[in-house]
Amino acid sequence: MDLGLNNKYALVCGSTAGIGKATAIALAEEGVNVVLIARNEDKLKATLAELPQHRNHNYIVADFSDPTELKEKLDNYISSNHGFHILINNTGGPPGGPIFSAEVEEFQTAFTQHLKCNHVLVQALAPFMKSEAYGRVINVISTSVKQPLDGLGVSNTIRGAVANWSKTLANELGQFGITVNNVLPGATATERLTQIIKNKSAKTGKSEEESSNAMKNAVPAKRFAKPEETADAITFLASARASYINGINLPVDGGRTKSL
Repeated sequence: MDLGLNNKYALVCGSTAGIGKATAIALAEEGVNVVLIARNEDKLKATLAELPQHRNHNYIVADFSDPTELKEKLDNYISSNHGFHILINNTGGPPGGPIFSAEVEEFQTAFTQHLKCNHVLVQALAPFMKSEAYGRVINVISTSVKQPLDGLGVSNTIRGAVANWSKTLANELGQFGITVNNVLPGATATERLTQIIKNKSAKTGKSEEESSNAMKNAVPAKRFAKPEETADAITFLASARASYINGINLPVDGGRTKSL
């Protein structure tokens, strides 16, 4: 299937590891010109070297704790280079823990890194998308927007805010050929999942292997997802083939979520 992505431009956030990195590679393999964005320049350079080199790839160093600085760097890049047809909003999740004991600052930090920065990015990229009559905004969030996850209180809260922001945006931008969708990864073999398993093990007194197996057994597929499997779903939503899919939450969780 021709996904119609050849020579499109994509900005992929959090693209030096896990789902973000897998997505950058998957898009590049479809002929997309990929710009990576993350805070660690060494890791950005290493990821850039892994992308197929038949396209014009690049990177931007930015810290999502500062929306103002993010906007400045992005505006500078666009003014001297090009706009983007595709935006992959992907930021590492907030630390775990029960919601009742969370500090107010934890919500403020997560709100800034996720919703505020997502909004800054969309506002900066939408004019070019409108001019091209082609835009894809894909937010990588969590199945917690359908079913809150135990021990991830701040994350559950912020992910819900991003999901509703996204749906509202989809309603407003659909008329311009821009779609806005959310991908909801389940338990995926990334560094974040490794840390979650370690935390569960410490709290329950069970071994990390036992904690891991318990999580796998909660999934009908009886295994964790590979980052590449989620990246494939994101790549399809970014494509011309997904032009009439807008404003949805797409779980990629092996069937773990109990609701439809």
